[in-house]
Amino acid sequence: MDDDQKQRPDSLLPYEKWIEQALRHVVAQAIEHVAVQGLPGGHHFYITFRTGYPGVELPQRVRAQYPNEMTIVLQHQFWDLAFNRETQAIQVGLSFGGVPSKLVIPLDAVVEFADPHIRYGLRFQAAETAAAENVPSLVPAETAPGPEAAPPGASEPPPEAKDAEPGQVVSLDAFRRRSPQG
Repeated sequence: MDDDQKQRPDSLLPYEKWIEQALRHVVAQAIEHVAVQGLPGGHHFYITFRTGYPGVELPQRVRAQYPNEMTIVLQHQFWDLAFNRETQAIQVGLSFGGVPSKLVIPLDAVVEFADPHIRYGLRFQAAETAAAENVPSLVPAETAPGPEAAPPGASEPPPEAKDAEPGQVVSLDAFRRRSPQG
């Protein structure tokens, strides 16, 4: 039996969890950078998150409209963007139906992050789902769709973003250690 057919032993170290935490930190760093520097060039973000996740703060009428998941677009019309390191949450002001609102989104509530300008994206399982099912936290690149449409009242993506190819999603397979051929 050659090495490719052997079963890989279960790891006693939580590599998948560590990788997901590191990639969520990429989202936090992007938010922190844009909060200070603004969005450069054509960059803009799609952030999909679980609306029912503990710590998510958004208007009740919006939560009723999106009881499970919601995608926001950070492009033209947002304010007070910040990442709170203490609470590990994204904070942003957006208008919904012309009504200004403050959103608080814990980093662990984020299930997708994309920057369509450069076709870059990350997809996660919600933190409690991944832990409960004890499955790898990242979804393989070939199954990850592009960003969803923005909710009503959020800034609309430009036509070129709507027609863009799905975002590039990081797949960990290229970085996994392979056993030597022998």
